[in-house]
Amino acid sequence: MYLRHTTRRKDGKVHTYWRLVRSVRVGRKVIQQTVAQLGELDAPGRARAKALAQALVGGLTQVELFTSETAVEAVVPVRLDQVRLERGRRFGDVWLGWTLWRALQLDTVLETLLPPGRETVPWATMAAVLVLARLCEPASELHIAEDWYRQTALEDLLGVPADVVNDDRLYRALDRLLPHKRTIEQHVVTRLGELFALDYELLLYDVTSTYFEGQAAANPLAHRGDSRDHRPDCKHVCIALVVTREGMPLGYEVLAGNRTDVTTVEEIVGTMEARYGLAQRIWVMDRGMTSEENLAWLRASGRRYLLGTPKSELRQWARAAADARDWTTVREGVEAKACLGPDGTDPVLLVRSIERREKERAMHARFGQRIEAGLTRLTRRLSRARRLLERGPIERQIGRLLAQNPRAAGRYVIDVVDDPATPAGIRLTWTVWTEWDDWARWSEGCYVLRTNISDWSPEELWRTYIQLTDAEAAFRIQKSDLALRPIWHQRADRVQAHILVCFLAYVLWKTLEQWQQRAGLGHSPRTILEELQTIHSTDIVLPTTDDREVRLRCVVHPTRAQALLLDRLGLDLPHRLRMTSPLSAAVPV
Repeated sequence: MYLRHTTRRKDGKVHTYWRLVRSVRVGRKVIQQTVAQLGELDAPGRARAKALAQALVGGLTQVELFTSETAVEAVVPVRLDQVRLERGRRFGDVWLGWTLWRALQLDTVLETLLPPGRETVPWATMAAVLVLARLCEPASELHIAEDWYRQTALEDLLGVPADVVNDDRLYRALDRLLPHKRTIEQHVVTRLGELFALDYELLLYDVTSTYFEGQAAANPLAHRGDSRDHRPDCKHVCIALVVTREGMPLGYEVLAGNRTDVTTVEEIVGTMEARYGLAQRIWVMDRGMTSEENLAWLRASGRRYLLGTPKSELRQWARAAADARDWTTVREGVEAKACLGPDGTDPVLLVRSIERREKERAMHARFGQRIEAGLTRLTRRLSRARRLLERGPIERQIGRLLAQNPRAAGRYVIDVVDDPATPAGIRLTWTVWTEWDDWARWSEGCYVLRTNISDWSPEELWRTYIQLTDAEAAFRIQKSDLALRPIWHQRADRVQAHILVCFLAYVLWKTLEQWQQRAGLGHSPRTILEELQTIHSTDIVLPTTDDREVRLRCVVHPTRAQALLLDRLGLDLPHRLRMTSPLSAAVPV
């Protein structure tokens, strides 16, 4: 069972629906039945899901926020023609986010780190507002203060009136939160380990970048460099993230935007080990981290590693890759072969993938066609010239063409030669390098993994390496779903605090993902949040015959799909929110 989104056209408009369905179709009709009839977890699965729900929400108290009884007379004469609804608020998604926040005990740890003082609103509460907004509807602090907060039921959940939530207070909450980054990270690691029995013996490490809008002149870490966001025109910072094999975060560091990945390994590995101990962990990293210096450092310090390598290193194992013997199928369409490393000791793993081969072959063909089309146009231009042309601009144009199509640039041998017989005075000659084609034919879809783990099978090594996609997914989630980019803050400390808020929102995201997976609800937290976002709270105002009003703050009854979802998560949706005085004198209109 999972949440699925479908789009229907009606009256010329597009309507989107999110439904709890099972992955079974009869013709074009999607079957929807009760949990007892479909998608039901087996007995051990139900037991695990129930135990997890108990660990997450079992100790949370709601008595101070919710009530199921009214404090007014049991029978009140009501003017039915004047009954109305007021103060509609988004409830379901922020209530779930607040539940996750308390399940991770972030409320208690921040209350300890940021004890109440003379401030009107506790800084721990304002920090929760920042993170919950980033989880539910990522936006600027100004948008949170002016629009988002007053449209949600956080005023009831947190007990903080909307008129005291302003952008200045949110900015100052960022400043108060940042100094406690390390303590918060350590608490998160401990709490996630308690909830999900995580294995920290294998860590995935990757680096990405996020760019700035503006000059970022006050930030010493903001530089131009290798932008993963394809925004070389903007300054950016690099973020080094370490996650477990499940993609659960262990910690991160913010680095200068012009820092190359290969120079970060010793610093990040040393930082994480100083923080969490020198266990015999296995470090899994992508090819951007690989260098002979890093490999030597990892081996000398006794650390275990599994690293991707640059494509250029594949030539060292050309003979082994061309040999058809000793290949092992590790997955349909993927084969691997273990070989000795260049020093004859540490093993390497050659991998070839049919899917990757087809992708690289298509890329080579596409880039090759672009290069040949550009060279053909340039040749035609030279042949039609009526005056002498300078060699320099022509060579720069060729350089730009090859730089725009790097995957096939090495395939062509290009020369600009003098030709006094033509008006241009030069002509262009180019040929295809057949050795490049031979190399591409057997290297397409192949890559090399370096490791010092000698007691694992090729399948274990490969399956471990592809878990790096969890680290890459963490960056995609933070950039897209949690709007890490672009960064609008200009002060260095505010940038660091913004990234910390995004990190904490990602922690909530991954907690919800693990929770829903173990409850048999797939792995899309955004779908869960959007489904529950439609659950609102509202005030039911009942004018009485004696010119008074009964005001009941209620939560909208969930739909069948929402009720099934909440049941799977082990959550009890409150029906009514506590108010100071439900019965009051009517206010003249």
